[in-house]
Amino acid sequence: MPTMINLGKEMLRISPKDSKKLEYSNTQGRSWILRYPGNNSIGNFQDLMDAGKELIGTTDKGLFYSTTQGRSWILRKRN
Repeated sequence: MPTMINLGKEMLRISPKDSKKLEYSNTQGRSWILRYPGNNSIGNFQDLMDAGKELIGTTDKGLFYSTTQGRSWILRKRN
């Protein structure tokens, strides 16, 4: 289960402390900054994938996609 992906010069990961949140690093993982604060309607992230023009995130609530590098998420398919 990929919990971290490379996005050009950034790394994006599911927060190890709270799987509802996403963090990014532009220091090759030396420091992390909150990118997505989480949302109960999206749930806990389980997997991330870079699909070119969008990111795909699987959660315990369904399949979501983002065209904003993980800043916001839209439902593609509910579980």
